[in-house]
Amino acid sequence: MTHSTTRKLTVLAMICAIAFILAAFIRVPVVLFLRYDPKDVVIAIGGFLYGPMAALLVATVVSAVQMFTVSATGPIGLVMNIISSAAFCCTAAFVYKKKRTMAGAVAGLVLAIIFTTIVMLLWNYLITPLFMNIPRQQVIALLIPAFLPFNLISHTLNAAITLLLYKPVRSALAASGMLPDTQESSEKGKKKVGVILGSGFAILTCVLWIMVLRGYL
Repeated sequence: MTHSTTRKLTVLAMICAIAFILAAFIRVPVVLFLRYDPKDVVIAIGGFLYGPMAALLVATVVSAVQMFTVSATGPIGLVMNIISSAAFCCTAAFVYKKKRTMAGAVAGLVLAIIFTTIVMLLWNYLITPLFMNIPRQQVIALLIPAFLPFNLISHTLNAAITLLLYKPVRSALAASGMLPDTQESSEKGKKKVGVILGSGFAILTCVLWIMVLRGYL
């Protein structure tokens, strides 16, 4: 096993561990029984570092560990977690792999928000009646008022936090010798400020939206 492979496996193992910890201990109620956890932020960063297949691998491992430890949703929850994380993180990583710039990251994450929201609406329509043992018509009534805002909020939060954290995390890993010395585009000051302000505004908007859905505002 080469040194670069060892470093990659070490980083991916760290990403799996951190993603699981976030999924296990940070679960924010949004609407009804739906809760937000930030594990996809870490998985998306892994995808940006190593590509969409790495993101799929981490999403599968973390979801499997969740099923056997902290989750009470069994195989159905496993499938839904893998689909949600893979749809978001692999989509963002695929676009970023093609264009490794801030614009590429933003485009990938925006596309990931839209794609994952659509995918999860379809899968909730298919799976939720089986999981909750309720009529499909009742699930249809929840798609727009519950599942749609939940997915938009959770994936927008993940996208905004990923934009804020990816470059610092990558720089820290490179400085520690855990990443190879590859060239990535450096963004000018105005672009960095724009990303920080845009991400902060998105996070604030999502937090306020959650507060409204929870009846706090």
